[in-house]
Amino acid sequence: MTVTAAPPAAPRLRADASRNRARIIAAAREAFVEFGADVPLDEIARRAGVGNATLYRNFPDRRELIHHVTLSVLTNVLGHAEEAMAEESDAFRAVSRFTHAAARERIGALCPLFSEHIDHDDPELAASRLRLERAVTELIARAQRDGLLRDDIGVGDFMVVITQLTRPIPGSSCLNPDGFVDRHLQLFLDGLQAPARSTLNGRAVTLEDLKRHN
Repeated sequence: MTVTAAPPAAPRLRADASRNRARIIAAAREAFVEFGADVPLDEIARRAGVGNATLYRNFPDRRELIHHVTLSVLTNVLGHAEEAMAEESDAFRAVSRFTHAAARERIGALCPLFSEHIDHDDPELAASRLRLERAVTELIARAQRDGLLRDDIGVGDFMVVITQLTRPIPGSSCLNPDGFVDRHLQLFLDGLQAPARSTLNGRAVTLEDLKRHN
């Protein structure tokens, strides 16, 4: 009788390792939002439900972990933009859907972390940022072409407001402010709709304007 060998364990281990890595990145993102870049890595491991050795095996140092959290957030936000454009026939509804989804990624709270602790010349991060910028630019442009979004704002204006509205309130103990952030984002979205009910001072802010001020 021929005995069939048991399947190798390596694929299962790789799947486990992949899940652990994803859990570490998710836990790190929430810990960075709550405590900032200096949160103890032991705390991140505890939140992820893994041992310290597993964390360090995946991410040898803090900078490497921040790098991958940044990539994860950029990828998630890009996915929200692409899904909104693909699935919403109304261009302004796509903008609204993306706005609320991007806010839930905590981009405002993580912005200082990304600005101060990553290598902006890293090709992987640069490519991810470029894809996201192009997607958001197209998202806004579609709504403006359809006459649904006021034409006196730029992508820079849009990103500044999302970033500012999703930053934690100084001194606040509210670490999960989705409820009131969604309200304020909706007020912002109402103000974006065409026809415009006011005249804005200055000119539309572009992404290049934001980069010059970084």
